[in-house]
Amino acid sequence: MDFTTLLFDVRDGVANITLNRPDALNTVNMELARDLAGAALRCQEDPAVRAVLLAGAGKVFCAGGDLRTFQAQQERLPSHVHEVTAYLHTAVSRFARMSAPVVAAVQGSAAGAGMSLACACDLVVAAESARFTMAYTRVGLTPDGSATYFLPRIVGLRRALDLTLTNRSLSANEAMEWGIVARVVPDAELAARAEALARQLAAGPTGAFGAAKRLLLAGCDQTLETQMAHETRAIAARTQTADGREGIGAFLEKRPPDFSGD
Repeated sequence: MDFTTLLFDVRDGVANITLNRPDALNTVNMELARDLAGAALRCQEDPAVRAVLLAGAGKVFCAGGDLRTFQAQQERLPSHVHEVTAYLHTAVSRFARMSAPVVAAVQGSAAGAGMSLACACDLVVAAESARFTMAYTRVGLTPDGSATYFLPRIVGLRRALDLTLTNRSLSANEAMEWGIVARVVPDAELAARAEALARQLAAGPTGAFGAAKRLLLAGCDQTLETQMAHETRAIAARTQTADGREGIGAFLEKRPPDFSGD
């Protein structure tokens, strides 16, 4: 599958996905949403992919939806938005459900759909100068790209309302304090530090990562007892895997584990 709006390659277990519309600030149009869904599918289906690194070309991670192409749709805009979000939401769902951890490297601005994508990733590494803003209601629209699911779970309902209704902009350090960002690094070190984290995760127990991701997602909507039952089934299943046995053995033998990513 060839992509026209993003760069894609797999190196050392890491799928590198780079939004590649820098002249348009990597805003999401139909083609980018479709390409992102396709890239997510490739990551989900390729056992060689053990981590994903999502980045943006140029000075900005992603400035949101491409409002120029939206406006050009005129009367077709509602159906156009339905189609764009179908692709975008397919991508988000695949990233969230796949076993490979997904790392976002954010520089410049993560606004609108860009902020939604950042919130949907498992870990976010941000440059010190990065800014995060919802931006949707500023143009009279409502959030998409999973923001209304992930954002209140990350920051809490009141803070999610604050960000959505006032469109306040968070610095990278503020976003880390609120739990949106995992690490803040100097601008010049963003690419290297994000890649190092992705490579570290790619060397880990991919199957266990995936099971843990699914448990944490499901736990938001379960009773305590139901969630603990899910935990029991998941950890018992992991003990039957090669990585589960290797992890236990390496710990007891006081050596680094060599995970296969089962």
